[in-house]
Amino acid sequence: MSKHGRLATYSADGKLRYGFVAEKGVVDLSSRMSASFPTLKDAIQARALTSLVEEGARHPPDHALDAISWHPPVSKPEKIICVGVNYPDRNAEYKDGKAPAPYPSLFLRTERSFVGHDAALMRPRASSQLDYEGELVLVIGKAGRHIPEKDALDHVAGLTLCNEGTLRDWVRHAKFNVTQGKNFEASGSLGPWLVPYVNEAQIADIRLTTRVNGELRQEDRTSRLIFGFRYLIAYLSTFTTLVPGDIIVTGTPTGAGARLDPPRYLVPGDVIEVEAEGVGILRNGVADEQR
Repeated sequence: MSKHGRLATYSADGKLRYGFVAEKGVVDLSSRMSASFPTLKDAIQARALTSLVEEGARHPPDHALDAISWHPPVSKPEKIICVGVNYPDRNAEYKDGKAPAPYPSLFLRTERSFVGHDAALMRPRASSQLDYEGELVLVIGKAGRHIPEKDALDHVAGLTLCNEGTLRDWVRHAKFNVTQGKNFEASGSLGPWLVPYVNEAQIADIRLTTRVNGELRQEDRTSRLIFGFRYLIAYLSTFTTLVPGDIIVTGTPTGAGARLDPPRYLVPGDVIEVEAEGVGILRNGVADEQR
């Protein structure tokens, strides 16, 4: 369990809620704090995550973990910005002989393309090439434009995880863009919860892994990122205003299924676990889209 506390968005008894995740259940903070913070995103904007954790720790759980459905931690983010090819060995996986690019590769995803923890990723009718990408996620807590690198981490509210599910054949439909293959409905996941950001030591050298059916497929450390967290925030804020609730998906290590020989894509029944030290484990199954 994270020593910094865990805050989740979930549904129980037919109602969308947010709360503090304890060992044996979830403390419903939305019922206690809704006047101040209708959603977890409102609490992010108010820089109130630490006080939510403190409040949650004072109460016994209201809902058992097996009685809830997990949602991505941040509802209705303005932007979900994803970074491609951001670990050293990833560039070599492309086998195109090109040196690493001087600037990050970026693309946007829609909120609808993600499900929460323990939900099934959807393998669409249009493709059988659903792949996994485990990534660490920064959630923005303070708005900013032209943010200097030295101040960049002051704009981070919390951390979560992403399985940045990708339809490999659909990212090659056009010459320059990957948008289609990155935005199939329910093809990726975010969660399980938000861990409040405390200091740079918390994220500087995290071990990040992805397992499929218990088999280790991806492993690297955030200290090896090509474009580090401070740089990414500064770079992104050059062209867009980052606002509270914005999600930055920071890149995946080598070892995705498409890069194996032969490729090994996800099939119904698979279980994928993305894990990062101090954050948690994001777990999802796979199901076929219903006709």
